[in-house]
Amino acid sequence: MRQISRCLLPAVAAVLVYAGGVCATPAAAQGELQVRIGYLAYSPPSGPLLSNVIPEPEDAGLRGAELAIVDSNSTGRFLKHSYSLEVAERDDSAGLLAAASELHGQGLRLFVVNAPAATLRQLSLALPDSLLLNAGSADDGLRHSQCLNNVLHTLPSRAMLADALAQFLAVRKWTRWLLIKGPSEDDLAYAAALERAAKRFGHKIVAEKAWSFDNDQRRSAQAEMPLFTQTAEYDVVLVADERGDFGEYLPYQTWYPRPVAGTQGLTPTGWHKTVETYGAAQLQKRFEAHAKRWMNDRDFAAWLAVRSIAAAVSKLRGSDATAIRQLALSDQLPLDGFKGRKLSFRSWNGQLRQPIPLVHPRALVSNSPQDGFLHPSSELDSLGYDRPEVSCDLAGNGT
Repeated sequence: MRQISRCLLPAVAAVLVYAGGVCATPAAAQGELQVRIGYLAYSPPSGPLLSNVIPEPEDAGLRGAELAIVDSNSTGRFLKHSYSLEVAERDDSAGLLAAASELHGQGLRLFVVNAPAATLRQLSLALPDSLLLNAGSADDGLRHSQCLNNVLHTLPSRAMLADALAQFLAVRKWTRWLLIKGPSEDDLAYAAALERAAKRFGHKIVAEKAWSFDNDQRRSAQAEMPLFTQTAEYDVVLVADERGDFGEYLPYQTWYPRPVAGTQGLTPTGWHKTVETYGAAQLQKRFEAHAKRWMNDRDFAAWLAVRSIAAAVSKLRGSDATAIRQLALSDQLPLDGFKGRKLSFRSWNGQLRQPIPLVHPRALVSNSPQDGFLHPSSELDSLGYDRPEVSCDLAGNGT
């Protein structure tokens, strides 16, 4: 198990002590509240890629959590709150469960999790008295019908991403879609989210095609992609290729000269380098100084998870996992996520409400929800599963 061997504090004069796996400062002996947060990470091997896409950083998520510890200590020292991060990264689900149980035995009850949905479910069952913040799985089932009582979500769901894109396409009147989906379970889940969004916002899928080729498109895209995308006329090509096997080769290679959107092309995402407004540029700079790379959506979700815990601890003057969960689901914990709106958790499924940037690799195109898409309580609830659509009610308020 890898643990951060020092408290992540801002640049202030402090003598750090590390003993027995616990970070502390001299103030700890003077009644300082120690908040220990576990970071649990497991990423299954993706297998060989058919394209030469730039791989996701191996430390995606962790660096965001680390920066949030620094930020939380910067503000927490005035309240005599001290935050530390204890990291367990494993290359298999069983190993991560064992590491989580060990941290639980050491007294940890607050965890940020960057793992697939199946592993998150196992962790939820194994740690029933703990609070888990999901910063790694976009699975819609976790927000729709298989909600976990002790889990909150800071990473946007696939439904939120698809709805954000569908709203923008509706504004542009690009309503006829060609949908191309890959063969993996994740690709099919993303495609299902797009199909749901099409019905929700009045789009028509004129054709749906499954990508079944197993060849590298670097040398053959110019010949194969136009023929593959030949069908009834469409306004935009929607692609569901989360691994990046073929989607990168669709732009500028389609039968009709049309834009590409989805997992490639115009992409909805929780965070991106091109987000700079509402103070985001300062967060980006601090992250780049810390991690020596750009901040991505997993980093931002983990940053938000730790900052959510810190905001609750500041309000409660305590770190009890049950109390933090109840506060988060009460709509009394507004959070600043550098997105121009106060963020909050949905009481029915624990999903963090947040605007969704729409980007291409070098520019921010738009943010959803789009103007004109209204909602009785919050426009942010026009993205993803709204209360009447789900069978979950984590706060127990009824529907």
